[in-house]
Amino acid sequence: MAEKIEITSESMNARELQKEVHFIGNVMIKYSESWLHGDEVVVHFDENNETKMYEASGKVTFEFKNEKNFYKGSANKVTYYPQKSYYVLEGGAKIDDLLNKRHVNGEMITLDMATGNANVRGEKKKPVKFIFEMEEKK
Repeated sequence: MAEKIEITSESMNARELQKEVHFIGNVMIKYSESWLHGDEVVVHFDENNETKMYEASGKVTFEFKNEKNFYKGSANKVTYYPQKSYYVLEGGAKIDDLLNKRHVNGEMITLDMATGNANVRGEKKKPVKFIFEMEEKK
């Protein structure tokens, strides 16, 4: 069964030859239990008119949730590949892992929702930061 995706924005521009649709202004994408909000989102389609990827830019905020993971965060740009359930966050990327009570931020974060694996890259002036809570020993 196909997943229902709902996109709202102030305006939309479909580009048939490029196989993409541009949503501009206060864009909200809702799918499953997840959502993504940005200033602009470009949805790219493949030859079969299936969604290949979403590119959100501007002040992007999100909640990515599935049966094993729950992340909340922000970045300047978020690219989502729905077939792989894979995200690339760029520019001031921040993620809070709400299930494991961890926080990470860096210049670029890749997040695989299928495996829960994340890779984080920082810069010389802004290193990667990882914060987690330790359980108290009784």
